[in-house]
Amino acid sequence: MTHSALVLCADGTEEIECVVLVDVLRRANIRVVLASASASRRVQCSRGVVLEADVLLDEVGADTEFDAIVLPGGMGGAKAFASSARVHQLLAQYYSTSSKIVAAVCAGPIAFKPAGIAKDKTITSHPSVKQQLMVEGDSPWFASYSEERVVVDGRLVTSRGPGTCFEFALKIVELLSGAQVVDEVAKPMMLHPAIHLE
Repeated sequence: MTHSALVLCADGTEEIECVVLVDVLRRANIRVVLASASASRRVQCSRGVVLEADVLLDEVGADTEFDAIVLPGGMGGAKAFASSARVHQLLAQYYSTSSKIVAAVCAGPIAFKPAGIAKDKTITSHPSVKQQLMVEGDSPWFASYSEERVVVDGRLVTSRGPGTCFEFALKIVELLSGAQVVDEVAKPMMLHPAIHLE
């Protein structure tokens, strides 16, 4: 069975995170659609790299099914996701379906609360947005914050930044396709031995 993932991007997306996610998932034979939440398929990433998405997010039909939705970070892109009603709708739809994975890295998790998802879950993120994620009056939205490089709470997967993206992407591969596929994908990439794939 071929699995699929919708990876979002926007102006200001972190390019390492976006490209690593798309590349690793495709190496695992996961069908990836890169969708731009900006006005153009061409997005200028956080360090000036220009990427071309497969489609505009608005072109992804409401009845189009993926097994996972994945949000890279980069503050500009994350803010675009957090302010997009379409992204909120998709996150809520995928989060409410027990067989779907919702994943975000770096600043990406700032889109969770506006979408009304992941309340009382354990998450991680880039340290620069930790306070924004955890401070909400007397009752934080999320249950707890972890300093782990990749955090899995049910079907919710979060990670910290560009340096954790191989682990993050491979965890998504594991959840979709299993540990054997992770081994097949990771070995030829010659990852540093310190990278933990458990």
